[in-house]
Amino acid sequence: MFIFNIGYSFYMEILDFDLIILGSGIAGLTAAIHATNASKGQIKIAIVTKLHAMRSHSVSAEGGISGVLYPDETHDSTELHAYDTIKGSDYLADQDAVELLVKNAPTEVRFFDHIGVSWNRDDKSKIQQRAFGGMSIPRTAFAADKTGFFMMRALYDEVSNMKNISIFHEHFAYNLLIDKNKFVGLSVLDLATGSSSIFKAKTAIVATGGASRLYSFTTTAHSTTGDGIALVYKAGLPLKDMEFVQFHPTALVPNGILITEAARGEGGYLLNSKGERFMEKYAKSKMELAPRDIVSRAIITEMKAGNGFKHEESGLGYVNLDLRHLGEKTINERLPMIKEIAQKSIDLDPIKDLLPIRPAAHFTMGGINTDIFGRVLSDENKTPVNGLWAIGECGCVSVHGSNRLGSNSLSQCSVWGRLAGNAVAKYLELNKSFINISKDVVSSEERTIVELLDRKGNTNPYFIKSELQKTMDENLYVYRNKEDMLKARRHIADLKNAFKDIYIQDKGKVFNTNLRDVLEIENLLELAEAVTICAINRKESRGAHAVVEYPNRDDTNWLKHTVIYKTNNGTGISYSPVKITSWKPEPRVY
Repeated sequence: MFIFNIGYSFYMEILDFDLIILGSGIAGLTAAIHATNASKGQIKIAIVTKLHAMRSHSVSAEGGISGVLYPDETHDSTELHAYDTIKGSDYLADQDAVELLVKNAPTEVRFFDHIGVSWNRDDKSKIQQRAFGGMSIPRTAFAADKTGFFMMRALYDEVSNMKNISIFHEHFAYNLLIDKNKFVGLSVLDLATGSSSIFKAKTAIVATGGASRLYSFTTTAHSTTGDGIALVYKAGLPLKDMEFVQFHPTALVPNGILITEAARGEGGYLLNSKGERFMEKYAKSKMELAPRDIVSRAIITEMKAGNGFKHEESGLGYVNLDLRHLGEKTINERLPMIKEIAQKSIDLDPIKDLLPIRPAAHFTMGGINTDIFGRVLSDENKTPVNGLWAIGECGCVSVHGSNRLGSNSLSQCSVWGRLAGNAVAKYLELNKSFINISKDVVSSEERTIVELLDRKGNTNPYFIKSELQKTMDENLYVYRNKEDMLKARRHIADLKNAFKDIYIQDKGKVFNTNLRDVLEIENLLELAEAVTICAINRKESRGAHAVVEYPNRDDTNWLKHTVIYKTNNGTGISYSPVKITSWKPEPRVY
C-alpha cells in the first residue's frame, strides 16, 4: 500500500490487489470463488460494492435458474434449450455464446446444490423444474420464489470463508483507469468516511448489473443505476445493443415490485377488464408463457384498446393477474413471497384477490461489449482490453439478443462467473506485474470528488433524475416511435447540460448519500443517451425494441449488433454481425 499527500486535508491510499471484482451479485461472487479455487487461494482479491454485498440486487431474483438437468426423463436437450433461447432473442443472440450457456448451465445448478442452495425437490429428491416463458419444456430450477436470495446466501457464505478475499462494502467506484489498453485500477470513494482511494490491480471483473433505474416504473432496486456500464463507456470503451431494454410484463401496480414469471409458470392467468384471458389473441400456443416482449406488448395493446383498468391514485393503467385458481397450498409452497409482497404492499391476498399488474423496466439486454469469454473489447476489431472482463447483466456477450428468456439470467451470471474467474487465474500466471500509477493521475482522481463537492450551481440534481426517468418512461417504453425518441434525445442533451450546473447540498464526508446519488445520476445520463441514440438508429422492430414506424423485423438490414462508443465529437455508432451457427432466422410465432 502506498499513500500520496496531494495537498488536501487527507491522504489518498493506493491499495494493491491481483484482482478487483466490481459488484457483489451472483456473477461477481461466483467469479471470486472460481478465481480463488483455480489459483489455490493465491490470488489477492478485492470485491468492491457500493452496497453491503448481501444487498446486491441478485437477492431479488425470484423465479429460478435454467438448465437441462434430466434430459432422459423430461425429453429435454441442450439443443432445445439453445433453440428456445435463440428464438426468444428474436435471432439477435450470438449462437456460439448461447451454446456455451446451455452446455454449462446444468453444472452451475449442481454447483449451487453443492454449496447449500435449498432447491425445491420432488418425492424422489430430484430438483424440481417449473415452466417459464418461451421455454418448450419446464427447465427452471427454483427455491420457492426466493431463488436469488438463496443463491446469494450460499455464495456469500463461501466467499466469507476465503482468506484471500477482502470485501469492501459501501465503496463507490467512480472512475476506471486504463493505460495503453490495459486495466490499471479503479478510483473508489469510501462512503463511510468520504475518503477516496485508488484500487490498483493486474485484473478486474466488472459485475455491477443493469441500468433499469433509467425508468421510474421498474422492478429493480434504486441501486441499479448501471454504474459499471457507465464507467466503461466513459473510459472510451464501447457498449453493445443498448436499445434493448426488457420490460417485465407483471410488475405490481402502483409500486413496480416484481411479480415473478413463476406465477404464470405455475398456471396464473392474465385477464383484461372484460375478464378475458387475452393472451389467446397474441400467442395462442404459449398463452401467458409467451416470451416477455410479446406479453408486455399484448398488455399495452389491451390497455390502449380500452380493455384495461386505471389505478386511481397513480393514474397507471393495468390488467389483472389471477392466481386464485392455483389454490392456497400451491401459493403458500411455491409463491410465498408473492403472497407476502401483495399483502404487505397493496393489501391484497392472491389466494382470493386479483393482482393489478403492468410492464416495468426490468433487464438490460445490452451492456459492455465483450467477446464470448467476457473479455471487454476496446474497438471495432474486437481487440480485448488486457486484464478486464465484464460479466452478468452489465456484460453483453450477447446471449440474450433483443429479448431475454426468464431464468436464463441466473444461468448467465453463474456460467460467466466461472469462466471469468478461471480465465483471470490463468491470465495472472503469465502477467505478474503492475503498471505504475503516476502522482498526476492520483491527484486528478482525488480532485474529481473535491471539485464535485465544491460546485456552486443552481440546479437540483434530483430534478434532473426525475426528468430523466419521466422522459424514458414516456418516450422509450414498450412501444416507441420516431418523434418521441427524438424528443427524448433532445431532452437528455438538455439534462446533461443542466448537470454541469448542479449543486450538492450535503458537504459532509460521512455517508454522503447526496454525493453518491449525484455520481449515479451522472451515470444514468450517459446511459440514457446511449439507449436513445441506439434506439433511434435501429429502424426495425425486434424483441424488446418495438417501433411503430417499423413494425416488422428486418433481417436483411438489421441482423446485426449496435456498437456505440464515445468520440472526441460526441458518440459514434458501428455494427457487428450476429454469430449464426446452427439456427437460421425464421418467423417468430408462438
